[in-house]
Amino acid sequence: MEIILLKDVEKVGEKHTIVKVKDGYGRNYLIPQGMAIVANQSNRNRLEGLKRREGAEETKLVTEFQDIAARLEGKVLRIGAKAGASGKIFGSVTNVQIAAVLKEQFNIELDRRKIELPEEDIKMVGAYTAKLLLHKEVQPELHFEVVAE
Repeated sequence: MEIILLKDVEKVGEKHTIVKVKDGYGRNYLIPQGMAIVANQSNRNRLEGLKRREGAEETKLVTEFQDIAARLEGKVLRIGAKAGASGKIFGSVTNVQIAAVLKEQFNIELDRRKIELPEEDIKMVGAYTAKLLLHKEVQPELHFEVVAE
C-alpha cells in the first residue's frame, strides 16, 4: 500500500513523502491516527498545495521562534530555591519551574517539554545551561542561575 505521510514517522519516513507500507499497518494504524493518507491520484495532486501551505506556516513559526531566541540572547534567568548552608537545595529544579519563571520574568510562554535540562539533576545553587527545543532549526541555549532564597 502506498501512502502519503502527514507527519514524520520514525522508521517509516518523513513528512510529505510517499512510502510503501504493509496494508495492515497503513489501514489500521497510520491512517486512523491521522499520520497518513492513501496515495491515490487526487491526494497526490493535493500534495504540492499541502507542501506549499505548510511551508509558509513553518516559515512563520521559525521567524517567531527566532524572535524568542533573540529576546533570550545574553539574558540570565534567576530561579529562587530554598537551600541549606552548603548550597544544596531542597528538592531539585525542573523544567516546569523554568517554564514558570520564563513566563514571569520575560513573558515567554513555553511548553515544559520544549526545555531540555542538562543530564545531571539540578540540586545545587549555581549557574546552568538548558537547551530550548523550539524547532529543528532554532534551538537556543538558556542560561539560568539557581539562587538561594
